[in-house]
Amino acid sequence: MTSDHIRKMFTLLFVAGFFLFLFGPLITMGLTAFNSSEFPRVTPWECFTVEWFDVLRQDQRLMQGIKTSFFIGIGVVFVAVPLGLAGALLLTQVPDRTRPWYYTILISPILVPGVVLGISTLIFWDRMGQMFFGDSVFYNGYFLTILGQSTFISAYTMLIFIARLQRFDPALEEAALDLGATHVQTFRKVLLPFLKPAIGSAAVLAFLASFENYNTTVFTVVSEATLTTVLVSKVRYGINPSISALAVVIILITLIGACYYELVKRRELRAIDNAKRVAGGGASVVQRRFFAEPAAWLILLVFVVGLGTAFVAGTTGVDECKVEVKEQKRVQTEARIKALNERRAKEEASAENDSVSPAEPRTRAKGTENFNSIFQKDNLEGQMDSSKSDESSDKPARKGTENFNSMFDQGNLQGEESEAETRPEPEPKSRKGTENFNNIFDPGNLNQPDAK
Repeated sequence: MTSDHIRKMFTLLFVAGFFLFLFGPLITMGLTAFNSSEFPRVTPWECFTVEWFDVLRQDQRLMQGIKTSFFIGIGVVFVAVPLGLAGALLLTQVPDRTRPWYYTILISPILVPGVVLGISTLIFWDRMGQMFFGDSVFYNGYFLTILGQSTFISAYTMLIFIARLQRFDPALEEAALDLGATHVQTFRKVLLPFLKPAIGSAAVLAFLASFENYNTTVFTVVSEATLTTVLVSKVRYGINPSISALAVVIILITLIGACYYELVKRRELRAIDNAKRVAGGGASVVQRRFFAEPAAWLILLVFVVGLGTAFVAGTTGVDECKVEVKEQKRVQTEARIKALNERRAKEEASAENDSVSPAEPRTRAKGTENFNSIFQKDNLEGQMDSSKSDESSDKPARKGTENFNSMFDQGNLQGEESEAETRPEPEPKSRKGTENFNNIFDPGNLNQPDAK
């Protein structure tokens, strides 16, 4: 094996790993949409079904979120694309000295966190409504979300227009103006056709950025709900494979749109090559029809076969498969419970045998040979050293404790009380001015004359 073969092999492995890293999660999520399990998972596989697509269709809250996201995305396209185009055109007209500052100001919304944009948009337009109209007329989820998202999405669209305008020749505008065209006609017939691909790309980018945005939308949407906010709320309380079904639908729409765009682009390139060939004196080539393209038929075939396979496999034998899976789970659960009961029975039987049969002698610590149980009452009997007990008995008792037998003996206090009774009570010392007071709670204390 040569070094060239090794290089190609490692290149192929790297490319395969790269695409697996990118599309692995999408493939896994797509497979979970066809599993009958209540939770999105691939293993263990239960039954092949398409019922989660019907569950997705019946989820009214999710469908309303999709409609709201679609409406907001269209509004963002109509606001962000003109703003981005205006910013890009103005950037080409400002002097070179101020162009970097102007560019930094227009790009700055991209660097601001979406949370800050959402909160600032909500507060600003609410105060504007109260200031000029006396009421929060702008406190609307659609209006605030479109404006909040357009503040940073317009910067993305401006970058696309700037990249396209760098390839534009200003001499074309000058020629149109010299021929008598107005500035509006020059923009509409010269510049706008040149920016047509950039306008389409900017519109798609703006719509997709709006459709998937969450950080700004969660603050500006108010009482409405978009697709992202609905999905986040569902994740908090648990999801089902209908979310995977939604992902499959979005992936299919994206792939079909990308393939369609690629086919249209290739046909345009072929038309340009054909025009150049005719201009050079060559013979023109007849352009194929769109449905005569092999790629179009391949996409249509894959789409039809995929839907047909999913429909047939998902509607045939699904109920029987679910019954079998349920029976298998029941059998597995019973077997698990039976094994658990048997283990508990064995543990109880071994415990009874240990309590009946004499236990094997164990090595005990020194001084604990006569202890059978830590809770036995007579453990301390006979354990104390007689010499120590004799010595302790010879010790003189402390003064005042000769009549005490035990610290818990009730008769300890007898004799002390009689001694206390016979003992003369000391005369109470009264403070100056309090000789006539008997008790602090005596009502007659207030009738005493003032000590002064």
